[in-house]
Formats: sequence, structure tokens, C-alpha cells
Amino acid sequence: MTIVPGFTGSLLDRADAARHDTALVAAMRADPQALLLCLDDLLPFLTDSGTLGWRSVPHDPHEVELAFLGQIAGRPRFVALTPGVSALRRSPELFAVITALPPAEAGTYAAARSLVDWHARHGFCPNCGSATGVFRAGWGRLCPACGAEHFPRVDPVVIMLAQHGHGEQARVLIGRQPGFPAGRYSALAGFLEPGESIEEAVARELHEEAGIRVHSVRYMASQPWPFPSQLMIACVALTDDDSLVIDHSELEEAKWVTRDEVAAALAGDPRAPFLPPPPYAIAHTLFGRWLAER
Repeated sequence: MTIVPGFTGSLLDRADAARHDTALVAAMRADPQALLLCLDDLLPFLTDSGTLGWRSVPHDPHEVELAFLGQIAGRPRFVALTPGVSALRRSPELFAVITALPPAEAGTYAAARSLVDWHARHGFCPNCGSATGVFRAGWGRLCPACGAEHFPRVDPVVIMLAQHGHGEQARVLIGRQPGFPAGRYSALAGFLEPGESIEEAVARELHEEAGIRVHSVRYMASQPWPFPSQLMIACVALTDDDSLVIDHSELEEAKWVTRDEVAAALAGDPRAPFLPPPPYAIAHTLFGRWLAER
């Protein structure tokens, strides 16, 4: 069984070539079939069938600035670039909506959310400080003063399970942060630093947070995470020593769990020793794929 990460599988045809053709983008905006994603701040509206809500695109190009997301089933799709929003803001309502969305719809929402947030936070040129303007149909900002071009960024994050032992005796390391819901544990994670490979970041983060040395890092899956715009890179690494030295500035607690305990957690068994991450999180996918290797 293929375990698909959350926020992937969007049906968007991103139509990159169209982004360079201002006349074509204007024609698509004027197309009666064009649709605008319905957002309240960054919270999506859902239809009665549980899918993303869309509405007609405003005819006046000066009424609202739009970014061209791409096409779905041949219909142009846009999102409004709203100043002042922040993808760092989250709420139980938002995560309830995300949980209800079909995976492909969540992927489309993730792309739109990250793009809108990037524009809201990059109104000025980091090179010279001048105000920038939208270009490439919303997939870039251009500085009129120094000519610098700026494009939406994605921050890479490693998220990983350290494995001790092999086969049915294998255990993996999980941890929790103080802000997690009661009983929830997840894989350890951290941002890649400049001049660092994925494998090096996995080894560094596990040593910094849990005091263990790992080797044989292997890639498992990746996921766009739109809070605000990260690429989660899921890995498993092996360790020969299960002794832990926890950095409590990073983790509230960390512990080793068996395959059976991970399986019980993912199955929702009330006797499981921890509450797993939600299904849309890459850590949930990582647990599932690690179990499938047995």
C-alpha cells in the first residue's frame, strides 16, 4: 500500500510557461470560466461536499491583485494577494478544515496559502529596501529601483526517526514538545543549515536534541508544509547506542517505542503509549512507511 504524504497530489497544472505571458494571464483572468479561491484571511471556505470553495474572478484588474495558481480541468485558477496575512497563524478551526479536505484539495490550498503569505511578507526588496511589485503572474516580485528579482522561497526541514535494532526488535525514537496536545509524540525535526547536506542535518539534529550518534541515513518521503512554506524531508537513520541525553530546551521528553507500539498508535488503540501526529503531517506518513518495511 502506498502511503501518500499530506498536502501532495494537487490537480493543479501550474502552467509555468503562461507566467511569462502577461497577455495570456490577462486573458485567462477575463475568462468567464476562471475561478478565484475563497479565503477568509488564510482560512479556506468549504463547499457542502467538503471541497475548496471557488468564486468568479473580479472583472476589474485594479480591484484586487491576483496570483495565477494554474489550471484544474482546463479552468484558470487564481488567488487574491491579501496584504497583512500570516501563515504562521493557526487555529483549531483551520486544522479541522485541513483534516476534512480531500488530499488533492489540501495540496492546492497549501500552494495558495504559501504563495499569499510570501507576498504579504516580502513587499520590500532585501537588496535595496525599495517597495517591490508583483510579476510572473504572482510567482515573483520585482524591484523597480535596483532590478532585483525575488521568488517564493521554500525552507527545507529534516524530520526523522532514529532506529535502534533490526527486524521485529527494532525501536524508533520519538519526542514531544511542550506545545503538543497531551500524549502526542512525533518524529524529531529541525531546519537544514547553510552548507549542510540532508544526511548531515539529520545526524546533527538527533545528536543536538537527543544526544545520539547515527549513521546510514535513508530518505523516505517529502511534503510541502504551508506554515508558512517548508519542505519536510522525512528520513530514517540507524544508531548503535540507545542512550539518550535530551536537550530540554528543544524537547519535553523523548523515548524509544517498538513496532507494535507504533502500529497501535496509528490504529488509534487507546492502550497505545502515545498519540500519533495527525494524518496530514509527514511524521504520520513516516511512521506508516517505517512500519511497512517490516
